[in-house]
Amino acid sequence: MTFVLLPCLKGFSIPKRFNIGVMLFMMCLIAYMARVNFSLNIIAMTESTKNNNETLPDQGPRYKWSADDQALLLGAYFYGYLITSLPGGMLAERYGGKAVAGYSSIFSAVLTALTPLAASWGIWAVFAVRFAIGFLGGVVYPCCHCLISKWSPPQEKGKFVAALMGGTFGTVITWPISGIIVEGMGWPWAFYMIAIFIAIVTAVWFIIVDDSPAQHTTITTEERDLIQKSLGDSLSSKKRLPPFKDVAMSLPFWSLLLLHYGSMWGLFFLITAAPKFMSEVLKFNLSSAGFLSSLPHLARLLCAFGFGAVADTIRRKEWISVTKIRKYFCIPSHIIPGLFLIILAFYGRSPYVCVAIMTLSLGFNGAATVTNLANSQDLAPNYAGTLYGTINFVGTTPGIFSPMIVAYFTKDQNTIDQWQNIFLIGAGAYILPAFVFWALGSGKIQKWNEIDKDSNQTDVINTKL
Repeated sequence: MTFVLLPCLKGFSIPKRFNIGVMLFMMCLIAYMARVNFSLNIIAMTESTKNNNETLPDQGPRYKWSADDQALLLGAYFYGYLITSLPGGMLAERYGGKAVAGYSSIFSAVLTALTPLAASWGIWAVFAVRFAIGFLGGVVYPCCHCLISKWSPPQEKGKFVAALMGGTFGTVITWPISGIIVEGMGWPWAFYMIAIFIAIVTAVWFIIVDDSPAQHTTITTEERDLIQKSLGDSLSSKKRLPPFKDVAMSLPFWSLLLLHYGSMWGLFFLITAAPKFMSEVLKFNLSSAGFLSSLPHLARLLCAFGFGAVADTIRRKEWISVTKIRKYFCIPSHIIPGLFLIILAFYGRSPYVCVAIMTLSLGFNGAATVTNLANSQDLAPNYAGTLYGTINFVGTTPGIFSPMIVAYFTKDQNTIDQWQNIFLIGAGAYILPAFVFWALGSGKIQKWNEIDKDSNQTDVINTKL
């Protein structure tokens, strides 16, 4: 939590890179608020299809959306997110992460506020709004990786990447707050309040953030030189189209892609399905479901900063190579979470045991800040945004598939027995990619990161277009 606590110290000169870290945290936080609020709100928006005699609380209009309809709406965000994840890094590298992420968030706030109106128009209007919010949100993380590559000294990489866990904290606070708002004011206000908060944070983002130390107007000469010297010649000031052919032939890149996919499966499964599981299977009320669903994400957030700090210490003291750091930390980030899901599948019959195991599983996955979330920075700092955008493009698909899988296994009955298969699928998605990464992964800068100083002008992106 270094980035969050340092600005609170009065009389202390805060390095500008820490301010950037705080805003990276907050940008990811509001991106996830826009992403996850619907997972809980949809419970209050939908009529029960299991028991027609059930009396439902008056929390706003309810709609006759079937399990398949709900799966479609829960996946809508990820359909849009999928499209812009791929070019998001290139957009950030060309136009700057500050502008691309900032304008994306402003429009996301507007669309979030319009969601209740869309619901009154029909299911396809809601789908369109959620799709558009996802379309806008797909650029945020590639933009953040682009900014990290320019602002983070290598010895602080773990803490900077851990700042991306702002998204996890967004989940932690959104579900409990939404549950309280829904029960007290109705579900439309759960959209309105979040939209207002997103707009406020984005305004601060535009004030504080710049695309690089060289562009920051108030940074000290000492700090600017420190950052630039620490990055050395691994980061070029030139802008060029990414070497797509070399990336496609890179085994370290493909192993990273699979590792990221496995981590995102576990994360997106809990984002889209946990509130439904807590409310309908474990029978917690909506505010309790929101709070308990957020506990695994809180554990992930805290562990992310812990694992990131440990990895930074190991790297600073040069105890082991960067490649070994990435591979060893796959044990907490992927293997242990997968094993916990296997335990959950066979022994998770008590509601509170289920919550505890899910919390431990996602908590250990906080080590992803040292593995799949950091590795694109290792392989190609010049194209970190593009690489992350590419792996996130594929890593987004679990957000589409997991609601479909949940709907398939629970369409006839919705008990813990049906969820057993869902947990086992998640365990496999965690564990198998870790073995691939152990065999093929790398923490070394790849040759295709280099930008030839004698490159033809046709290869160089004209940023004035």
